[in-house]
Amino acid sequence: MTTHEAWLTQLFNHYLAGPGNALLALFHLTAADPKEPWADFIVMQLLVAAIMIVLFLILRSRLSVDKPGKLQHLFELIHGFVVEQAEDQVGHHEGRHHVVLFETLFIFLLLANLIGIVPQFVSPTQAVYVPAGCALVAFLYYNIVGLKKNGPLKYGKHFLGPIPIMAPLMIPIEIISHLARPLSLTIRLFANMYAGEQVTLVFLSLTYLVGPAIFMGLHVFVSLLQAYIFVLLTMMYVAGAVAEEH
Repeated sequence: MTTHEAWLTQLFNHYLAGPGNALLALFHLTAADPKEPWADFIVMQLLVAAIMIVLFLILRSRLSVDKPGKLQHLFELIHGFVVEQAEDQVGHHEGRHHVVLFETLFIFLLLANLIGIVPQFVSPTQAVYVPAGCALVAFLYYNIVGLKKNGPLKYGKHFLGPIPIMAPLMIPIEIISHLARPLSLTIRLFANMYAGEQVTLVFLSLTYLVGPAIFMGLHVFVSLLQAYIFVLLTMMYVAGAVAEEH
């Protein structure tokens, strides 16, 4: 639970409390305080989504083969990196079919992790709900593409293990293993971002000279690393789901 409220969240609660309560009502939820239905992690997610949309619109309007700008170079670098990783983990041809999800997850998580560096903003990924939502998307996605690629019967064989006689033992083990994946993704991202945020805040309160630059640099590194690990594990899960031989 956060001890403060970002200024943007305060604006949402002041001017958009009604829509916030209405949104919660759609999911049969109610805010602890109807005057403050918006939480930091929700507002920060919306901000990250808005930033992504604006960046993509700007990028689309400035795409150029002859004179690519800095923004285009940056996204081409990210795209090339994600495609390379997808081909390594999932396969040369199969990996490219899933790049949209991988790249969207990577950019969203990276921006969500990094936004905490901005004064008076917080990283939404330090609230467990955001990593859990992303983990659920990854979990549903790799199971859906696995079923689509192999069919229910062939995909179900993934849970039987390599030796038929071991199937009664392997089925519950595989089911538990798959159900543990979203939990693992959630805890890894949440714990690292929450711990990193708290450590940074502590050291920033102790020094205002060299310390801030050092720990902001550390925050950038952790943000990039955690986004990469999350997407890399998602790639590995997709690779296992679409594999035809085990």
